[in-house]
Amino acid sequence: MSSLVTLLSDFGDRDVYVAVMKGVIAQINPQLRTVDLIHHIPAQNIAVARFCLMNACPYFPPGTVHLAVVDPGVGSQRRAIAVEFAGGFLVGPDNGIFSGVLAESPAIAAVELTNPKYWRTPQPSKTFHGRDIFAPVAAHLASGVALQQLGREIDLASLIKLNIQQCNVTNTGVRGCIQYIDHFGNLVSNIPESCVQSQKWCVQISGVRIPGGETYTDVALGEAIALVGSHGWVEIAINGGNANLQMGINVSDELEVLFL
Repeated sequence: MSSLVTLLSDFGDRDVYVAVMKGVIAQINPQLRTVDLIHHIPAQNIAVARFCLMNACPYFPPGTVHLAVVDPGVGSQRRAIAVEFAGGFLVGPDNGIFSGVLAESPAIAAVELTNPKYWRTPQPSKTFHGRDIFAPVAAHLASGVALQQLGREIDLASLIKLNIQQCNVTNTGVRGCIQYIDHFGNLVSNIPESCVQSQKWCVQISGVRIPGGETYTDVALGEAIALVGSHGWVEIAINGGNANLQMGINVSDELEVLFL
């Protein structure tokens, strides 16, 4: 067991919500360490949360508990779950937020969080399951409580998956879409590095053809470049600029890698 809990949310840093979850974790076990992945997910954007969690999880020790709360369905009939996978545990709503991680490392077991013994209160808030269910469950898991004690087992095939557009190989290259825009305005596609290895290629998007390269400085300042980012996906960037703002391209916009 790692005794480490990561936190991801759309709570931002203007309110006390993140600190409250950390306080709940510390009340249960003050020896646990917490790491903030990101709390500036666009409000209620499960797809962006899925991407960020998927790209962060591989860098943590086995047994880490990943607490993710982007939960537009809080208080509804959506399930609160905990999932075991090869890298550790996932705790949060069953709304597709974990589907990226589980596509890379399939679930081993999952439970619906139905045992109030491991909640902060048997009468949780209808609007803050992060505080009353998910944070305490994450703390108990990281302290050694068995997954099966947290609630009833659920069929792994029933876990919600987001309907994310897949990239597709064509006669001329690979078609995909933009799945994430980072802090620098880089446009991250859903086309993995494996699709362009050992190829000469460029990207076409919104009627513009962008050369493929290896570093941002392969083009002059202010010019666009397509390359494989550190996360392993083809991305579009502006050397010294912001591709999102300068090109007017957004999440879900389609693009194509063309082989030369």
